[in-house]
Amino acid sequence: MIRWLLIGLLAASFSPLPEENTPAVVHPREGVTRLRTEGISLTFIARKHCYKGGPAESRDADVLSPKSVKVSPDGSKYYVNSLEGMRTVAYDAASGEKCGVIRHRFDETHAALWAPRSGFFPFKRERPRADCFFGKPVESCFSHGGAYLWVPYYRRDYDRNAVEPSALAVIDTQADTIVRLFETGPLPKMIACSPDGGTVAVTHWGDNTVGLMDISSARPEDWRYRSCHIIDYQLPLSFPEGTTVNRDVNSGYCLRGTLFSPDGKYLFVSCMGGGGGIAVIDLEQDSYLGRLTGMMPNIRHLMLSADRVYLTINGKGYVQSLPLSALEEAAEELRASGKKVLATSGWTSCKVPAGARTLVASPDGKYLFVACNFASKIAVVDAKAMQLLGALDADSYPVGLDISPDGRRLYSTSQGRSGSGGNAVDIFRIDYR
Repeated sequence: MIRWLLIGLLAASFSPLPEENTPAVVHPREGVTRLRTEGISLTFIARKHCYKGGPAESRDADVLSPKSVKVSPDGSKYYVNSLEGMRTVAYDAASGEKCGVIRHRFDETHAALWAPRSGFFPFKRERPRADCFFGKPVESCFSHGGAYLWVPYYRRDYDRNAVEPSALAVIDTQADTIVRLFETGPLPKMIACSPDGGTVAVTHWGDNTVGLMDISSARPEDWRYRSCHIIDYQLPLSFPEGTTVNRDVNSGYCLRGTLFSPDGKYLFVSCMGGGGGIAVIDLEQDSYLGRLTGMMPNIRHLMLSADRVYLTINGKGYVQSLPLSALEEAAEELRASGKKVLATSGWTSCKVPAGARTLVASPDGKYLFVACNFASKIAVVDAKAMQLLGALDADSYPVGLDISPDGRRLYSTSQGRSGSGGNAVDIFRIDYR
């Protein structure tokens, strides 16, 4: 009883914004909604949507609860993960036309796509047809120069409380078809590829674990998990039978942001809940070191740009920054000292509208763009000065964000909150002065 009371208190403390403070639904106007600053301007130019009353010419039934967006490394396509639609939608970036729909529905006919089980992610209760399910796509990353897109599933549709292993799909971006399926731990959210292209990290929000996979081969059938790391403790996931648990909060550290150091020496993983901080995995020794603290709590996203690490603080709405060298030095000290928690200092902060979610940078590293969920805004930050330059409206409750390789287009996904808003992908034109 005490244990469940404590979990309830943790959920309450993690809740980012009271429901009564949720802003009204917003739908910006194409060509009219814009932000101009001294050095940069953003203009809302187009959308894909599936909300009631929206413009008919931009309606797309495949845009259902869009969680994230990713632009291909060559800028030719962008991919949208529709979480509740259980599909990934591909669009031609030049024309804006839909060029592919990957549906995440699996049965016995897909058995040949599955990689052998790794042994790292056992089922608590084996069930017939466990590999027959609908997958809910969350985030994504590219590997092998953009040849493959990796898409983890929030959960298998039959696993209501996300206590069993989930899965991820690998999409061939030439054919826009799934060519490989892998098991994962419970509730995988973030996925990242190492700078050298040889390792994929899968971060499991659901039980405080991180899986590492060797993908150094060019052949998908050669890819294998090599390890799975527990961040301090692994959740037992022993929820009472017959109950529905809010796994958005009842998930320990709620592991989220995932960032490889450029030299491939460390993997940094943000802890959005629980004790907070950034977990550090030593990739050379293939071992978990501990957590770095000293930044604000409720870290959602991690990003590297121009030799600085940036992170978003979700609830209060902040971007924080630290030189990469300082974070690496702290990781070295963590390894040398044997401590499990080490405080860092020197973080600079910039206040942005509430609900700071995904963060991206312009190619030159001068500007940061932040999807601010609670405020229904896209914020623009001067990266060097760490100053807010302004914010403009986005379709209500943006969450995902990506920028084209040339820095001229910004894409955001608006998933929705409490059954309202969302169901939209926004496209902004960026002009530099």
